[in-house]
Amino acid sequence: MESKKNFKFDKRAESYDDGFEGKVSQKFYDLVIKNVVVSNEMNVLDVGCGTGTILYRLKEMYSFNGYGIDVEEKMLEQARLKCPDMDIRLCSCDDTPFNEDQFDIIIACMAYHHFPDKDSFSRETARILKKGGILYIADPKLPLPIRKVLNRALDIHKINGRIFTSNEVADNFSNFGFECVFDKSDVYAQIICLKKI
Repeated sequence: MESKKNFKFDKRAESYDDGFEGKVSQKFYDLVIKNVVVSNEMNVLDVGCGTGTILYRLKEMYSFNGYGIDVEEKMLEQARLKCPDMDIRLCSCDDTPFNEDQFDIIIACMAYHHFPDKDSFSRETARILKKGGILYIADPKLPLPIRKVLNRALDIHKINGRIFTSNEVADNFSNFGFECVFDKSDVYAQIICLKKI
């Protein structure tokens, strides 16, 4: 299988939050903050945490044990500055150092479409999420014609990335022991809430 290029964010890490990408991501962050429900002392993991914005914003509202992972070291440096009391690590989404059944909540915001192996991520999420735990995936929502053109362009340029509908995401995770609790959208952003059964 031919390898594909990954998006790289390290060069933009220090200016990411105030730049175009950070501003576009705000719609997704807001959707997550509005829909994620955290109880005290829960273990919460943000996969593809970037600069730590979601963990930081959730910590303003809840008391929990925060964890973040990403593959971009410079982005993680920013996350550690924002969230100094949290466990922020460099690792991939499909091979984490965490224990089985460790997390109550896992979040992947503006990250799922970048993951090169969706099944491996689903399998790892099923391993580290507690039974009854909740997974939230916030990702772009695009009309069918635009989604097809974009996905084709990513394939042609051999770039990791693919935009999915909420039904496609839910169907994939159903193969790994998850059921869809809800999906919501706000213009070009969607959030899918899945429960490990």
